[in-house]
Amino acid sequence: MMKAANLTVDGLKITGQLYLPETGSPPYPAVILCHGVPSGISDPADGGYPLLAKTISAAGLAVYTFRFRGTGESEGNFDIAGWTHDLKAVIDYLYAQPEIESSHISLVGFSAGAAVSIYMAAQDKRITSVIACASPADFRAISDAGKPQLTIDHFRKIGIIRDPGYPRSLEEWLNGFRRVNALQSVAAIAPRPLLLVHSRGDGIVPVSDSEKLFARAGEPKKLVIIEGTEHRLRRNETAVATIIQWLKEDSN
Repeated sequence: MMKAANLTVDGLKITGQLYLPETGSPPYPAVILCHGVPSGISDPADGGYPLLAKTISAAGLAVYTFRFRGTGESEGNFDIAGWTHDLKAVIDYLYAQPEIESSHISLVGFSAGAAVSIYMAAQDKRITSVIACASPADFRAISDAGKPQLTIDHFRKIGIIRDPGYPRSLEEWLNGFRRVNALQSVAAIAPRPLLLVHSRGDGIVPVSDSEKLFARAGEPKKLVIIEGTEHRLRRNETAVATIIQWLKEDSN
């Protein structure tokens, strides 16, 4: 069963859906899916995160999937610090729902959404476990870019920076990327479980980023490296099966 569950964060509409299992009885352990930066290329055959949410929900978990500000039908502009506000609001929402087992709320993030998940879990002890897929160790490629305006122009081209004159303060915007640092945050997740998943030949975020995160993380932790070049691991059957198996074991 799916129901719309839109939120308002910093005055912006954040679109979301809550998927509840068709079997079992509440309260359900919950999963929050955190997407990465959109590619700007639409694939009509791609079921996207709703398909992944349905797949995980069929395994007996509640799943909340949403669009960070600046993406999809959500309002606003791409801002990594703002993404942390969005995720906190989602955690607040789920924590208050009677159908949700508040002692089991997991984050499953992909790429930039994985880095945001690590950063937020380090601060918010309501998160009981984290799965980070193809997570960058940091955002230096953005924050330390020699010509940040070119980066902003790219984000404007793919439609995630929408408002003329945004960002009002370039330095403040860049500081968000410096602050949301997975490598500096990951150790604080322990003793809660952490699963890192990466493709060996990922050409967007190198597998060495997950290896660095794994080395810095505390126990319990697990690193799964998948053969291949896939970056969008939500589309990889091995990655999805690994995620679901880990979530089922963690929720028992």
